[in-house]
Amino acid sequence: MIRGATTPDREALRTLYREFFAEQPPPDYYGVELEQELAEVDEILARELAFVAEEDGELVGFVLARRKAGTRGLLSDIYVRPEQRRKGVATALARAAAEALAAGGATHVTLSVDPDNAPARAAYARWGFRDQSLTLVVPIEELGRRLDQGEAGPSFGSVHVQTDDIGAVARAVAQFIPRLPVRSQGTVVAPPRNGWIAVYDDACDREPELLRRLARELSDRMGAVTLAIGIERGQVVRYVVFERGRIVDEYLSVPEHYGPLPPGDAVALGANPTVIARLTGADPREVRRIARTASVPADLPPAPELLAQLTSAMRIEGADHGYAGAVEIPDAVRI
Repeated sequence: MIRGATTPDREALRTLYREFFAEQPPPDYYGVELEQELAEVDEILARELAFVAEEDGELVGFVLARRKAGTRGLLSDIYVRPEQRRKGVATALARAAAEALAAGGATHVTLSVDPDNAPARAAYARWGFRDQSLTLVVPIEELGRRLDQGEAGPSFGSVHVQTDDIGAVARAVAQFIPRLPVRSQGTVVAPPRNGWIAVYDDACDREPELLRRLARELSDRMGAVTLAIGIERGQVVRYVVFERGRIVDEYLSVPEHYGPLPPGDAVALGANPTVIARLTGADPREVRRIARTASVPADLPPAPELLAQLTSAMRIEGADHGYAGAVEIPDAVRI
């Protein structure tokens, strides 16, 4: 039987809430104790909407609801003892609360749920609830640390083409650069070093995505292996390797630096030492040792140090600077 809760139900309702609290404790960031929650139960019982499910004279479930401003109602808490679940009790409790809220003028009902509570989320979805907003949370200490780390430094990078034909690279670059959506102040194509020709561009320093587009274009146009590598926002190291225009390896030192990623995508941003060894002659054990990933930049060597270690293992020269450091390279082609 579903009925409105009354003052004589207080102790039994509090007992049920203790069971609920033990099974689904509030997240740590709420910072609430059981006694605080029980005081709120008392307040809802006295002033808002509370319904209970009764079986053979014993309370086996409850729902608490609040009338909010405007035409919104809040389903605050709902709980049914485990042995009474899958019998429609929760549905009946929710119906009672919804009818009472509607009678008070509510046209919509909101609720909060732990994202890991799959059974509750499935039930709410069946009842028609859908995601409307997302609450984000972070410990204050971590927020402060990340804000300190979040002061963006400069980005810079370079593209390295596996060829000795500087003329062909310069011609390909000259055809591509005018098509960039960001105006470039200059481009430098450096003479070959260790079998690689380096390309530096002002616009690609400012927009790392353009650096990767340039590397892809040169790889596709020349049928060559190209490497786009650099430091982004002064904090993270990224490289992308292309072979005949296709990405064959990608690394980002902090895979979720720009936001959460699906697990598979995060893993994909780890270096593939076998591929790097095949294309650059690097020792795969060294690549594996150096190209580690972390959740925050502070857990890795400083970005310039990490970049230097990577390029040394790959035998790539001239990747420690961008366009500003390339303008004085002897015998370079300037575009």
